[in-house]
Amino acid sequence: MIIKDLHLIQYGEALAQMQAFTENRNADTPDELWLCEHPPVFTLGRHADAKHILNAYDIPIEHTDRGGQVTYHGPGQLMVYCLFDLRRKKKGIAEFVCDLEAKIINVLKEFGINATCEKGRPGVYVDHAKICSIGLRVKHGFTYHGLALNINMDLKPFSDINPCGYENLAVTQMADFVADVTVWQVKAALVHVLSD
Repeated sequence: MIIKDLHLIQYGEALAQMQAFTENRNADTPDELWLCEHPPVFTLGRHADAKHILNAYDIPIEHTDRGGQVTYHGPGQLMVYCLFDLRRKKKGIAEFVCDLEAKIINVLKEFGINATCEKGRPGVYVDHAKICSIGLRVKHGFTYHGLALNINMDLKPFSDINPCGYENLAVTQMADFVADVTVWQVKAALVHVLSD
């Protein structure tokens, strides 16, 4: 697996690169894991309802081709884009999502945070507050998009949407449990866990 750190990149630019990579890969192309952060942006999934954006203020809105409803991305949130061949892994999408959730739970455990999954609601939660969102697209057996892990960011924009389409869904971040945690620290732990 090839791991790339794109650092801070506009959402639309990262999306275009993911789409191009997926369109041009084949069964011999190595899987890639892209890590990055985005400037503030609300993103709407393919079948998302715009009514879940309650107040956008001056934050841009991007329509995208992943699954799921609306979410927020911003600095201090680690984006993990999974450009994988599910056929090579011999996995279905549901199993793959469960694997990703389990890996994030393991990363959080390394920082002393006890997280769980919730049935019927993809992602990872701490005391019923969402700390990690997952949204994927599968095309010809290849995944792209991935997950967003809240580390140390401004959570206020989440109050201006119904996160993932759920009213009153609480959102949390690692900094609420671990003082001075940085994106860099979490990247190192996450790469170690996901490389397995």
